[in-house]
Amino acid sequence: MSERFIKTRSARLAPLRSAPARMLALALASTLTACSSLNPLTSFTREKPQSVSGFVGDVVADEPQAALAARDVLAKGGNAADAAAALGMALSVTLPSRASLGAGGACLAWKPGEQEGHAFIFLPNAGQVDAKADRPAAVPMLVRGLYLMQLRYGSVEFGDVVLPARNMARDGVPVSPLLAADMSAVEGPLLADDKTRSIFSNGNGQVLKASDLMVQPRLAGALERIRLAGAGDFYTGALAETFAQAAQAAGGGLSKADLRNSLATTERPLTLHTNGVDISFLPPPADGGLGTAAAFTGNQAQATVRGEAVVSGWRARQAGKGTSVSVADAQALLNSGSLPSGSALPPLPASTSFVVTDRQGGVVSCGLTMNNLFGTGRVAGSTGIILAASPAKRPLPLLTAAIAHNGTSQFRAAATASGQNVAADTAAVALQAALAGGRPEVTNGPGRANFVSCPAGLPGNSAKCFGWTDPRGNGLAVSSGEQK
Repeated sequence: MSERFIKTRSARLAPLRSAPARMLALALASTLTACSSLNPLTSFTREKPQSVSGFVGDVVADEPQAALAARDVLAKGGNAADAAAALGMALSVTLPSRASLGAGGACLAWKPGEQEGHAFIFLPNAGQVDAKADRPAAVPMLVRGLYLMQLRYGSVEFGDVVLPARNMARDGVPVSPLLAADMSAVEGPLLADDKTRSIFSNGNGQVLKASDLMVQPRLAGALERIRLAGAGDFYTGALAETFAQAAQAAGGGLSKADLRNSLATTERPLTLHTNGVDISFLPPPADGGLGTAAAFTGNQAQATVRGEAVVSGWRARQAGKGTSVSVADAQALLNSGSLPSGSALPPLPASTSFVVTDRQGGVVSCGLTMNNLFGTGRVAGSTGIILAASPAKRPLPLLTAAIAHNGTSQFRAAATASGQNVAADTAAVALQAALAGGRPEVTNGPGRANFVSCPAGLPGNSAKCFGWTDPRGNGLAVSSGEQK
């Protein structure tokens, strides 16, 4: 059964130094009502991390500036969950085409001592759209999902991991090659809207080019509000009211009730045991994990199994079941080896992915999406937030992530990928290479993989750990500190 957490206005439920303390904080997060008046300044606080030297982890992402923000969090003593949350928030600034604050996604997290880790599902849901909505928007789930993941696994206050994103939005960032390519692909619609034009235009009737400075003061204001008032303010507080009104004015049709009632969930991952290694995968409704598990199993047996076809067959089986998606059913199919198969999927939404590890062997792997490149192509007024597209009339994206570990003791490899229909298959190839301690053979196609490999295990011989990002993309694999 899913565990559901209702966010409060406090983003500072911490220090979580012991298991009982962590359980208490999680209990508070799940039992306090959404309309709680808990003052974030009087709730629990976490200690400030101390900067560390030497090897402290790896970061791999499609967008370099967000990857560097995560690296800095690791270098200052944060763990993988802290750095992953900072990376996700930074992507809302540096790659809003695929991961604005209006986006959603799914993350897989594991640390030594755990059997299988946890999956955090925060897909951008459809709201109760009114008749006036000409471009229905998805409920923004990025903040809620990253908050839940960081609450469970992180070591610092959530406001601390929002700060790098706030600074980048306020001070400006150079446009990355990936964002420049995304803007070029939809230049006409972006420049047709006044508010998107104010963000993405160079003032000469063209979209910004790679290396142009992009400043987003309104988005910086929204991030500052989240940093100070807490993640819950985006869903039940003053920021929620401002955002809902702006989304309606932009034709998105979202309401405060949509924000309040859409919750991130934590699920058991799908699991495989092969060659002495345990592997956890994202579970449905992030069904790219099922596709990756199927394709990986096929690759191990030197058989051709297309993850896309498995997901297509799974979705056909689930048709008509509404939101009743059973992780147990997907695990049973995986265990049986009798996997469903269907035809090719229709064109799927763009996404982005990343992996973060820390020196203790903790790891987070995520996929994020806007349900369409730049979502609805509109901005929620003074918040500066690009609205994701409602999934009501669009196919779900393929979001995938996998983490391999030696039982409960050591991290071995993590892989994820983007690339619309081929994301699951691409991640399977990357995972196989990461477990072998090598680089995959990539030649063509839209898939873009990211992985971290520690063939000697972590904690252990960190000198053998390395990150890899698809050379056909514009991502970055960076190690935080010297490997020793």
